[in-house]
Amino acid sequence: MTDESLDVLKSKMDAASFEKLSALNNDEVNAFVAEAIELCSPQRVVVCDDSPEDAAWIRQQAIDNKEERPLAIEGHTVHFDGYFDQARKKDVTKYLVPEGEHLDSKLNQVARDEGLKEMCDLQRDAYAGRTMYVRFFCLGPTNSIFAIPCLQVTDSAYVAHSEDLLYRGGYEQFKRLGEGGEFFKYRHATGEVDERMISKNPDLNRVYMDYTRNTVLSVNTQYAGNTVGLKKLSLRLAIRKADNEGWLAEHMFIMRCNGPQGRKTYFCGAFPSACGKTATAMLPGENIVGDDLAYFRVIDGRFRAANVENGIFGIIADVNAQDDPEIFDVLTSPGEVVFSNVLVKDGKPYWIGMGQEIPSEGENYCGKWEKGMKGPDGKDTTPSHKNARYTVRMNDLSNRDPDWDNPNGLPISGIIYGGRDSDTLVPVQEAFSWEHGICTMGAMLESETTSATIGAEGVRTFNVMSNMDFLSMPIGKYIRNNLDFAADIDRPDVFGTNYFLKKDGVYLNGKLDKSVWLKWMELRVHGDVEAIDVPTGRIPKYEDLRKLFEQVLGKDYTEAEYVEQFTIRIPQCLAKLARMEKIYATVSDTPPALTRELVAQKQRLEKLQAEKGDYISPLDL
Repeated sequence: MTDESLDVLKSKMDAASFEKLSALNNDEVNAFVAEAIELCSPQRVVVCDDSPEDAAWIRQQAIDNKEERPLAIEGHTVHFDGYFDQARKKDVTKYLVPEGEHLDSKLNQVARDEGLKEMCDLQRDAYAGRTMYVRFFCLGPTNSIFAIPCLQVTDSAYVAHSEDLLYRGGYEQFKRLGEGGEFFKYRHATGEVDERMISKNPDLNRVYMDYTRNTVLSVNTQYAGNTVGLKKLSLRLAIRKADNEGWLAEHMFIMRCNGPQGRKTYFCGAFPSACGKTATAMLPGENIVGDDLAYFRVIDGRFRAANVENGIFGIIADVNAQDDPEIFDVLTSPGEVVFSNVLVKDGKPYWIGMGQEIPSEGENYCGKWEKGMKGPDGKDTTPSHKNARYTVRMNDLSNRDPDWDNPNGLPISGIIYGGRDSDTLVPVQEAFSWEHGICTMGAMLESETTSATIGAEGVRTFNVMSNMDFLSMPIGKYIRNNLDFAADIDRPDVFGTNYFLKKDGVYLNGKLDKSVWLKWMELRVHGDVEAIDVPTGRIPKYEDLRKLFEQVLGKDYTEAEYVEQFTIRIPQCLAKLARMEKIYATVSDTPPALTRELVAQKQRLEKLQAEKGDYISPLDL
């Protein structure tokens, strides 16, 4: 440690914090912390380790600072983000690109020197009069091949508390790291706040990723998707690290499906936000491993995945006792839960779709709220924000897989890709091969937009493997990495799902029908049922689904329902291919395999169209 850094650190820390930092014996950590002190000018700096006492202190700081407020149920708190700070902001989330380097033109980027200057100007003296929290966490299981140590600097106790719930403690991991070991770094500044402790300058919100230094910088925002650096911001860094080291970092859940005779089968799934991802990972009767991020590695000749996180930051809209009993129980029982941007009345949280009567007034993301109220932008408001969230620990879920934190990850038998599609794809289908699945289900993934991102809703957007927003390399290279990964072992089967097919504006799938689709996939990976070949993949037979609906849901599944759901809609499928061809024509490094798979799928569709027409019942195949 240089004398200059030593003086800077000692000037703002008490003896206990300085001792904790010094024990890591890491000059890069010291330099990053010292730089934040000099730039942001905190009143004091507190360094935390992995102890329960430090975690409890951080939680109390969030309450004392009024970033969180206690609710009626013991352990529950609520946090409010600003009206204009309710989701990820794609337009201000950018990569800092050094001179001479170029990223894919579809990725938001700014010249590194320019971006660093702007960020430093916005963060300068941002901690004045405040406490700077120095936190250590770990992405992936600690003390394992999956582990990535992370250093967070922030002036928000809410951010630090959220990370305590969402990630494994990493202080001891840093002790094992040693000098020169790689880790991720984050510096967040809340910015100027109003009387509700809400960032006042959302127009000056910036989220920049310096991938050359494994660093994320954010300012003038509190929404966790922009401030909890270890979440999607880290995914961008991890994708590049994985590329360099020969593994994969994916925007996927991991879950266990329980098959016949106690069989345990693990699946991963990529679904864009608000497309049923957490609901699938939390299906009744199954076991969750993780709901959002996964790292893939080959270990001892097996395709294995580990949950990057230690908790869930989930969308709360439509979570209710009937459809989501496991998570609803956690949200209504004593225990540590952080709600964000819900409606609060008399100490109780309320949210859209919770299955209970919602008060006509209270406090929410607007401040004091009453039914029929317009927001500052003149738009209608809702009791809770459509993107309101909850944050809980994995260990508080009764349906967590007992092996969810295995340092070697878990063996994966199936990969699922699912978007939000009202008129094209069938509810579930299996790819013909790994290449067919990656190219026509993962690389062709689309989703109609929702409130989880800023902008218009209902727009069909391209979202390659549900990772488009988080790519930090050219699209073609990312697809090629997936195609080539684990090529010398038995790779998982690939499936596509679509829970949002409609007819005359009405969904053709019930919310829990996904339980049946999952059970069918579980049977398929073990060869227990046959399937019907269609141009886009393999679909279930009616008799198998009829049995599963009765066994899983106790429902009568009619032949008419099967025909409506699994009709092959050739004009829409061809239109989807045309959209993909147009998109990939702009991708200079599109893998040849993807082009081949798209051409072959188009030929199969056109052949069937010539033989049987535009809309073909599965009973006619």
